[in-house]
Amino acid sequence: MAAAAAAVPVNLRLGDLVWGKLGRYPPWPGKIVNPPKDLKKPRGKKCFFVKFFGTEDHLPVLEELEPKLHQPRTRESAWIKVEQLKPYHAHKEEMIKINKGKRFQQAVDAVEEFLKKGKGKDQDLTIPESSTVKRMMTGTMAGFKWPPSPVKDGDPHFHHFLLSQTEKPAVCYQAITKKLKVCEEETGSTSIQAADSTAINGSITPTDKKIGFLGLGLMGSGIVSNLLKMGHTVTVWNRTAEKCDLFIQEGARLGRTPAEVVSTCDITFACVSDPKAAKDLVLGPSGVLQGIRPGKCYVDMSTVDADTVTELAQVIVSRGGRFLEAPVSGNQQLSNDGMLVILAAGDRGLYEDCSSCFQAMGKTSFFLGEVGNAAKMMLIVNMVQGSFMATIAEGLTLAQVTGQSQQTLLDILNQGQLASIFLDQKCQNILQGNFKPDFYLKYIQKDLRLAIALGDSVNHPTPMAAAANEVYKRAKALDQSDNDMSAVYRAYIH
Repeated sequence: MAAAAAAVPVNLRLGDLVWGKLGRYPPWPGKIVNPPKDLKKPRGKKCFFVKFFGTEDHLPVLEELEPKLHQPRTRESAWIKVEQLKPYHAHKEEMIKINKGKRFQQAVDAVEEFLKKGKGKDQDLTIPESSTVKRMMTGTMAGFKWPPSPVKDGDPHFHHFLLSQTEKPAVCYQAITKKLKVCEEETGSTSIQAADSTAINGSITPTDKKIGFLGLGLMGSGIVSNLLKMGHTVTVWNRTAEKCDLFIQEGARLGRTPAEVVSTCDITFACVSDPKAAKDLVLGPSGVLQGIRPGKCYVDMSTVDADTVTELAQVIVSRGGRFLEAPVSGNQQLSNDGMLVILAAGDRGLYEDCSSCFQAMGKTSFFLGEVGNAAKMMLIVNMVQGSFMATIAEGLTLAQVTGQSQQTLLDILNQGQLASIFLDQKCQNILQGNFKPDFYLKYIQKDLRLAIALGDSVNHPTPMAAAANEVYKRAKALDQSDNDMSAVYRAYIH
């Protein structure tokens, strides 16, 4: 079944109606059309230029579905790889079954209206221009200068991005050239939704600073690839040097040691597995600390505990360096798609200097204040995610042993309030027995352990996380450490 679902449509051609898969988001209806003359086809895999159906006030490609395709595109169209396309009519029922959102239904209705007009494949596809985009291009928007306005008058969903340490009122400023939502409080806490930096000028403007990156694992590899795609100058290092080869071919420079990378770059990022690896990278032989001198910047993106990141910050700053912690929420696919969520804390000026880098690698970044806050928040996020994954596995095994269909359980969950890409992907992993790592099981167990310790440090009980942690420990004992976190399922069936 999985193989059939992934079959590549080999007979697509100009004028066909299709479903286009955009990164981690649900497929969206569109039509294969001729691209504008000034929009060159990307090199590499075969792809088609697709114009997507939308509604008057919503263009999914621009405003929600895929803010960073890393492909040439217009406001409502994009180059889509052929393996991410499916014929519209053959998959219509399937798509409507799994996607129930109002905006999705509006797009499908637009397709049906297009078909009713009876002009078939030769009919020109005209998608109404978003009124949001029109406002961006005219009137007071033309100068890209936005006066401050109260949050209550802005985006009704804005509160999801504002991480406040107080209950004091916030003020929101919108910078349209980068489609950022930046909100500042009197405490200085800031969040940035880097939803589409290409809304006006078609590409991110990369910083002119030299960027270093240490650690090319599941997350680091996708991050570096996106930094390079967006035009950053990047020097890479990895403990296993062979992993650097691909990025050298893509234009990266090779650093022989962490110290060399730091000494030759303005801002050096690092993403490694755990607290010990993070400390060894900084404090070990030819480590980061040996390359630090006044003005050098170090950004640790590893998921570690607050004590570890605080210690690293102190030694970096003691040498005159600048420090930012910036762990990321996501998985390998989101890293590859440039859709990570970045949680940052520490040197606020450095956070702002990293703006183009964060836009290249993520869809949203948050500044949370002093060093340690991002580490704590990241552990809480992963604690929730890990506990949820264990619950999913528990539910699927309970369904099996009570004679219920696991597939039917997934179908029911996908139609309810718990429906999410995470839920669907992890259940599919289990149903197909495919545990290729997207987020290593050993790392989610590590994060649960650190989150439990965080609770202990403030005398706060974490019984749900503790229970989940035991299940992951059993899965590790069953040799599942290097599989995806969804392999926790095997702890219930052995």
